[in-house]
Amino acid sequence: MAPNGTADKKLDHQVRFGVRMTYSRAVVERAGELRRSGLSCREIARELDGPSKSAVARWTRAGAAGGTVGRAVAKMDLPKVVGDGPVYPDIDPDDKDALIEHLVLENAVLRAVNDVLKAASLDGMSNREKTLVIDRLRPCGKWSLRELTSSLGISKSSYEYQRRAIARPDRLAPLRALVRRIFTEDGEGARGYRFVTARLRELDEPVRASEKVVLRIMREEGLVPRWMRRKRRPYSSYAGEPTPAPPNLVRRDFRSALPNFLWLTDITEFRLPSGRKVYLSAIRDCFDSSVVAWRAGERPDAALANSTLEDACARLAPGERPVIHSDRGGHYRWPGWISICEDNDLTRSMSAKGCSPDNAAMEGFFGLLKREFWHGRDWSGWAPARFIEELGAWIGRYNTERRSDTLGGRTPAEFRAALGRAA
Repeated sequence: MAPNGTADKKLDHQVRFGVRMTYSRAVVERAGELRRSGLSCREIARELDGPSKSAVARWTRAGAAGGTVGRAVAKMDLPKVVGDGPVYPDIDPDDKDALIEHLVLENAVLRAVNDVLKAASLDGMSNREKTLVIDRLRPCGKWSLRELTSSLGISKSSYEYQRRAIARPDRLAPLRALVRRIFTEDGEGARGYRFVTARLRELDEPVRASEKVVLRIMREEGLVPRWMRRKRRPYSSYAGEPTPAPPNLVRRDFRSALPNFLWLTDITEFRLPSGRKVYLSAIRDCFDSSVVAWRAGERPDAALANSTLEDACARLAPGERPVIHSDRGGHYRWPGWISICEDNDLTRSMSAKGCSPDNAAMEGFFGLLKREFWHGRDWSGWAPARFIEELGAWIGRYNTERRSDTLGGRTPAEFRAALGRAA
């Protein structure tokens, strides 16, 4: 900010409603004429319906000091104007009243755009939005319909069509109510349009609606799944090269035709508002995307990773010897982890150093978990133990309730059961 509040004074008349305002010489001179006729600065500002009261006062003070408003224009701290201001082909440059009226209309349109659409300009407006702006301005009776449609760049026929369309009853009103309920209650504000579409078809009285229609309704209703960008550096478990790394056997092919044939594992971090952290270690089966084992704690140590692997191995049937794929985190390089793998005939596989796409399916699961469970919720006051309990409940629902397109619209438990496998 400039000394003595100069920046604030400039802002007073340069930017209003998020739009940079430009006043021509004609407007400034008209303000001087009205001031000399006895009107107050407030009345002049209202009459011109554009500049602020303080801007009018500044113009007229400068005019009084210099003898004429015209001479004062060059001295005033106005926005830069090229020549005498914008050129309007349909207006006689010498017709100051017509020019002022046009500028007043332009300013009123910008005000209405800001009020109705919360936008700063006319760029990209649809005909429907232009119609809403015109309907906001028409009741005042200052401008004809022709002037308003011309100012907004819409034909009269298009305007009339949009008015009729807006007035028609919303045939999607019942569907909107269902979409809102499913999004907020069934999806807990975290699921997208595919989930809502699938839920509509599972109602007692199924509703058949395309994904595009559901997506459009969600956009119009402002139903956006909660999400949050990570602001801090993400947790990394890399701890150098304590032992030789096994080769990458998966090579980004995360498909598996059999259960307990290919497992993925990783650890992710949750930072609670209290400053305490919770770490989740999980193992995922590529056969049905289920979480076969998980542990959570406040320390991302070898014990957390090892206990998760031991839980997963306890579920193996005789003869099942999965490939266990991980990144190059230190937990997967220590003797304890290697020993568990050898005792259970697991084959180790590792991503390349610093190459997250090599474990993309596991990264994708953690991304899904954080979108639907973690982001957008207020975790203030949550102790780690309570948080871990809630996290476990979500993972349980993920395995038994969350349907996936990649599984043919079934849950992991349903997919495994359909092939005669125990969940």
